[in-house]
Parts: sequence; structure tokens; C-alpha cells
Amino acid sequence: MPSRPLIGISTYAEPGVRWGVWHLDAVLLPAGYPRLVQRAGGLAALLPPDAPEQAAPAVARLDGLVVAGGPDVEPVHYGAEPDPRTGPPARARDAWELALIEAALARGIPLLGICRGMQLLNVALGGTLVQHIDGHAEVPGTFGRHPVKPVPGTLYAGIAPEQTSVPTYHHQAVDRLGTGLIPSAHAEDGTVEAIELPGPTWALGVQWHPEMADDLRVVQALAAAAGRGQSCLPPVP
Repeated sequence: MPSRPLIGISTYAEPGVRWGVWHLDAVLLPAGYPRLVQRAGGLAALLPPDAPEQAAPAVARLDGLVVAGGPDVEPVHYGAEPDPRTGPPARARDAWELALIEAALARGIPLLGICRGMQLLNVALGGTLVQHIDGHAEVPGTFGRHPVKPVPGTLYAGIAPEQTSVPTYHHQAVDRLGTGLIPSAHAEDGTVEAIELPGPTWALGVQWHPEMADDLRVVQALAAAAGRGQSCLPPVP
């Protein structure tokens, strides 16, 4: 039986988390992310923030990478001043995840960015973000839903060719696309809801949260691409 592809997922690092009798700093991730990877046929490995120079050796041990949702990307990374509605920076996580994305693209590891992860993929390739939009995060702490329509001929359209209702929670969005990226899905209001990097590397970003739904197709496609690459990657140094 072939082994399941090992898919890394980036995580939060949060101070003062409580569980049981404990109140300690913790690295954490909503359980939907690893469960989604497992249900899609992968093995999930959590990647807490680390020194950026450790990203390349970490990625070299993976078959695929998910950059998870989370806080707003600090606007300095795309040459903008913070909007008053932009959240506080998560500098260690920004640096770590940007390094993970760079390493994955350099090595050709299949890459999926979810929500913040999609925005970071865009920023990593020189794109910019809209720092606030209305209508995509209606109730704090509660996921909404809206339809997204795929762009014909794209990787995403090959995965989900029909208009799909997706779980969503974000107040920022892609503005100028990064170098080489193309839009592959839009919301009804025109917001770019998926981006991808055409070419030999499997690289896709979705603005919604597939870990909050039962549609496995996006992560199944990631796991399939990761599985195909297992036998052709050079050995880890």
C-alpha cells in the first residue's frame, strides 16, 4: 500500500492559552485543518512558527504544504501603510509563512493557501491586498457562506467546475495580483476568491475555508499532487 503524502500545515503561536488546569503559551490550529488533510488522504504535520532559515529544510521533508488562515498580513510586506481596520501584526508568523511559501515554490512542492494563506501567496509574489472589504465577515467569530464562480480553464475549475457555496470569514482581499498569478474564482461582488500559479508547480490559493465544509475536492487535489511527487523528489540532505 502506498504511503500517504506528508502535508505540513502552518499554525498559530498564541500566549496564555487555557486548557484543563493549564494556562501556557501554545502553538495551535483549529482541528478542521488536520482533519481535512486526513480525510483527503494525507498525513498532517503541524508547522509552528520558526526561524525563516528553517523553512527550506522543513519543506524538504514534506510532500505538500497548507498555509492556514489567521491574522491580517502586515501591510509593510506589500509596501502599504496600515489601514485603521487592519489587525495587529503577527510578525513571526508572517516571516515564517512567507519563507515556507518561498521554499515550497522553489522546490516545487504542491502548495495550498487558505484565506490568509492565499493572501500571503499573493504578497510573496509581489502582489498587494485590499485592507478592508464589507460583506465577507458579517458576524464576528461566525463563518458565513456565499457562492464562488470558477474561471474556466483554470486548475481550480478543473477541481470544482460549477458555482459552489463556500464558508467564508475575511475582511481583506487580493488587490494587484502577484507575478505570474491568475484569478481562478470570483465572488458575486467581483472579489477574487481563488488564485493560482500556472505551470508545473501545483500552487493554489482559496479565500474561503474548506476546513469548515464537507467538500474535500480542493484538498484531495492537493493530496493527489503531493502523492504524485513522492517518488520524484530528490533525497533530503
